Amino acid sequence: MTNRTSSADVLDPAQRREDALAGYDVLGNAPERELQALVDIAAQVCAVPRAAINLITATHQQQIATTGFAAAICARDDSMCAAVLEHTDRVVVPDASLDARFRENPFVTGILGTVRFYASAPLTTPDGVIIGRLCVFDSQPRALDEAQEEALVAIAERVVDVLELRLRTRELEDSLAALTETRDELHRSNEALSVFAGQVSHDLRTPLTAIMASTEMLGQQPAVAEDEWSERLVATAFRSATRMAGMIEQILAHARVGAELHRSDTDLDDVLSSVLEDLDPTLTARSATVTTGALPTLPADGQQLYSVLLNLVSNAVKYARPGVAPVVEISAVRIDGSWRLSVRDNGIGISAADRERVFGLFNRVETSVDGSGIGLATVKRIIEAHGGSIGISSVDGPGTDVWFELPAELPRQDEHDGPRRD
Repeated sequence: MTNRTSSADVLDPAQRREDALAGYDVLGNAPERELQALVDIAAQVCAVPRAAINLITATHQQQIATTGFAAAICARDDSMCAAVLEHTDRVVVPDASLDARFRENPFVTGILGTVRFYASAPLTTPDGVIIGRLCVFDSQPRALDEAQEEALVAIAERVVDVLELRLRTRELEDSLAALTETRDELHRSNEALSVFAGQVSHDLRTPLTAIMASTEMLGQQPAVAEDEWSERLVATAFRSATRMAGMIEQILAHARVGAELHRSDTDLDDVLSSVLEDLDPTLTARSATVTTGALPTLPADGQQLYSVLLNLVSNAVKYARPGVAPVVEISAVRIDGSWRLSVRDNGIGISAADRERVFGLFNRVETSVDGSGIGLATVKRIIEAHGGSIGISSVDGPGTDVWFELPAELPRQDEHDGPRRD
C-alpha cells in the first residue's frame, strides 16, 4: 500500500475513522469473496479455528468476514480489538485471561466467550487511519512463530487493499456514469442549440433579406444615384446588411458543429484542392504562394474539414504583413495514432498571450482586418468534435503556425459505448 496525505489529517482521529468507514461503505453489507478468502487464509496460516475482520465505529464492533463462527455486532466497550485499536503493530497474547487489557473482557470471562489465545494486526488505510483489526483467536492458550506473525500483518494489509480497490472501483464507476451523463447532455444541448440557431437564423434572415433587397432597389433610384451623400449611405447600409447575413450563416454553422458528424475516409489532398480552387481569386489578387506536402486520408467529415482548411488558409492570406506577399505552407506529419496538419504563414503573427484567446467565440486580436471572431471558434469545435486538438506554435521570424491533430483511425468502440452517431 502507498501512503497518501490529506486535509483530513487535521480532523479528530475518531472522525477520520468514521469518514473512512463511510467511504468504504462496507458496514452492513455481505462479505465479499476476497475478504472471506483472506480471513480463511489468516486462520489457516495461524493454525487457529477462528478469525475475523473487525471494523470499529464510535459505538460498535462489526465483523465483515469471519471463519469458524457467524459474523456479529457487539458493543465497542465489549470488543477485544477496540481495546488495542490504536496499536500500530501486531498484538499477540498467548493467554488473554492473564493479560491486564483483556482479563475482564466479557469475551474472556465467559459472559460472551472463553477466548484465551488472541492475536491481531491493524487495518490501516493509506491515510494512516486505523479502522479496525484482523484478529485470530482460540479457546486454548497458544503462540505464533515469527513467520505466522508477519503473515498476519501482511494479510491485514491485503484486507485494506481489497477495501481500497472496492472504493476506487466505485469512484471510477461513478465518474464514468457522470461523464456519460455529461456527454449525453452535451449531445442534447448541441441538438437544441442547432435547432435554436436555425430558427433564429431563419427569423433574422427574412427581414434582413427584405432590407437588402429594399436597399439595393433604393440605390438604383435616380434621386439616390445622383446624390453622392445619399448613395454613400445606401451603399454602407447594403454592405452592413450583407456582412450581417454572413455572420448569421457563420453562427449557424458554429452551432451545428458536432451535432452530427458524417465520417468517411476523407482524402485531405482532395479537400485542400477544393479549398484552393475556391480561394483562387483571393490568392491571385494577393499574389499569394501556397505550397503543400502530401496530406493523409482520415476517417472524418469531409465537408467540415473543408471549412477548417478554408478558414485557416484564408486567414493566412488575409492577415498578411503590409507590402509582403503571403506565403502559406501546408504540411502533415504522423504522430503516434494521430496526424498533425500545419498551416504556416509569413503574416503579422499572433502573440503568445493571445494564442489561446483567438479560439474563443467573437474574440478578435487584429481589428484592422475585417472579421467576425467566429471562424477560429468554429474550427476549434470541428476539430474537437472529431476527437482532435488544435493550437498555435511559435515560428522563427514573422508569421503564424496553426496546427491541428486528428485521429488516424476511429477509436475502438467498447462494450460501454452506445451506438455511434456517425
